[in-house]
Order: sequence, then C-alpha cells, then structure tokens
Amino acid sequence: MVACMMNRRQSLLVFLVAVVGVGWLIGATNLPGAWYADLSKPAFNPPNWIFAPAWTVLYVMIAIAGWRTWLQENNLALQLWFAQMLLNFSWSPVFFRLHKMGLGLAIILTLLATIVGFIAVQIRENRLAAGLFVPYAAWVAFASALNYSLLKLN
Repeated sequence: MVACMMNRRQSLLVFLVAVVGVGWLIGATNLPGAWYADLSKPAFNPPNWIFAPAWTVLYVMIAIAGWRTWLQENNLALQLWFAQMLLNFSWSPVFFRLHKMGLGLAIILTLLATIVGFIAVQIRENRLAAGLFVPYAAWVAFASALNYSLLKLN
C-alpha cells in the first residue's frame, strides 16, 4: 500500500515538474519583448505581470488533471490532455517569437476546443479533472479574444 502511494505521489510530482517546468521554460524563452510592447492593445489588455502567476496556477491545475486522467487510464481523455499540452506549448513560440498572430489565433482556438472536449469527456468520469480545466478554459477564451483583438488592431 505504501509503495503504491509513493508511486502515486511520485507520478504526481512528475506531472507537476513536467508541466510547470516546461511551461516556465517556454515562457522564459518566448518573452513578449519590444515587438509586443509596440503593438496597439485593446482596452481589456491585462498588465504583463499577471501572466506568469496566472499561468503558474493554471499549469498546476493542468498537471493535477493530467495526473488524475493518467491514473484512470481513459485513453480519449489522456489523448485530449496531451493534445492540449502540445497546443498550449506551441502558442507562445508562434505568437511571440515568429510574430504569427493569425496562426497563433488558429492554435489558441484549437486549444480552447480541445480543453472543452477534455471537460466534456471527463465531466462524468472524473469531475475533479474536468473542474480543474474550467478556469483554464475561461483564461484561454479570454486569451483568444485578446489574440483576435491584437490581430485586428495590428
């Protein structure tokens, strides 16, 4: 029993370190920079300092949801979880490094659809995992509106 709990705890730690660590790494290597500072922004654009703490909290929630999904061995939910991670981690380099706002919008809208799909698949089987994705869906919906507005203004 203790060995089983250690494995569960260790696997949770792996999910937390991987998701939060890769998220921080991508954030640190794809900073908004001068290009982003020079863009015309919509009135609802939040201050830059809010993004790091918001994403850190979201990445912890995403990691826990992924871990719970991995434990339950739901293949569709796990595929959606990995798909959203790939989309999530690809947005920043496309938007901030390549300056491709249109492609960024396509990625973030696909990400939002994948998040909603994950919630729909998990709502009956793993309500906690689904619930952990609700704030994430709200944040990505907001970020999608921001991406769209930046594209239209610039």
